[in-house]
Amino acid sequence: MERIGLEEAVERLIGVSAPIEETRQLALEDGLGRVLAQEYRAAFPQPPFNRSPLDGYALRAKDTAGASKDRPAVLKVIDKIMAGRVSEKTVLPGTAVRLMTGAPVPEGADCVVGQEDTDYGETCVRVYRELRVHENMVDAGEDYQAGTVLMEKGERIDAVAAGILAGAGIGEVKVYRRLRVALFTTGDEVAAPGESCEAGKIYDSNRYLLWGRLKELGIEPVCWEHIGDEAEMAAERIAALISEVDMVLTTGGVSVGEKDIMHDVVSILNGDRLFWRVALKPGSPVLAFRFQGKPVICLSGNPFGAFVTLEMLVRPVLAHMTREPRLAPVRRQARVKGGFHKRSNVRRFIRGSFMDGCVVLPEEGHASGVLFSMKGCNCLVDIPAGNEGLADGDEVVVWLLSCIV
Repeated sequence: MERIGLEEAVERLIGVSAPIEETRQLALEDGLGRVLAQEYRAAFPQPPFNRSPLDGYALRAKDTAGASKDRPAVLKVIDKIMAGRVSEKTVLPGTAVRLMTGAPVPEGADCVVGQEDTDYGETCVRVYRELRVHENMVDAGEDYQAGTVLMEKGERIDAVAAGILAGAGIGEVKVYRRLRVALFTTGDEVAAPGESCEAGKIYDSNRYLLWGRLKELGIEPVCWEHIGDEAEMAAERIAALISEVDMVLTTGGVSVGEKDIMHDVVSILNGDRLFWRVALKPGSPVLAFRFQGKPVICLSGNPFGAFVTLEMLVRPVLAHMTREPRLAPVRRQARVKGGFHKRSNVRRFIRGSFMDGCVVLPEEGHASGVLFSMKGCNCLVDIPAGNEGLADGDEVVVWLLSCIV
């Protein structure tokens, strides 16, 4: 099977990956970061009444005509209300109601004077300046009117959205359930961190790398296991879990060696092979197939190769399935600081640090099996096929590792 381009590989995976349809009804506080499965409209205006934005007195503007420090307007205080209370009194000529920030403006009043422009009177107040009609009043519906669409179906609940919904009295939200991903590493040479590592073995960094990256993207794998180099065992674990997940990710076992078992796994499961090998470096021998209607994506066993294909191949599929566009990789133009002097026969991705329109490249450590030089990097540099090498000042495309909200 010929290797295909990255964009075509993404299209094939999206073509067999259905967006999540199942929903959950959650308390608003549990919905942060989730995607709404329905539209929400305001049942009432916000604020629901005319209110005072400060501590002071509600009164009629015409009663303060000509008022000054030397000739104050003198008004009778007929009530005192705090936020959360409603006055039963009507402000008539020559009267005022003492009120605090957030309290409803009583009937008859058409403005509010701040207490600093008065003598703070309790039964009778002196007002030291003239006010305009509607001064220091927040209108009912100033934020939004009844019937306003507050949040649309498909929007993500962030802190601002949670505040808007709470202010509208909405305590529960209908959201799409989270994506369920199973993550497996392969290889008899792999040992778990914390265990003794025999001669010839290495620790399982890929499982923690990919698990950590998925969690950073807001996706908690429902299982993350190591399954060795037995094709039958790998097929058995995938078959046992496929009904409980939406996607399976594996690393290792995708090249052409005797222990590259994932090709046999496709046959054992009678999977529908989508592609094997993508025209990029590192991570070229990625394998993908469909099993029981679910995508199974088998990444390279080299740490950086696995990371690149997770970012550039899997992330767009995650964005599609979760209905979260922010999960898709985002590109920027940048100028190179430093250089990369290898020729790229195929499209190549290297690590870098992007800031203020420039990307700084590590001086060394670009091999697909090297992970340490990835520390502190925040982007992948996209080098087109046929490039003879990058020089200082060259313009390149970079793909940001952060999610764009």
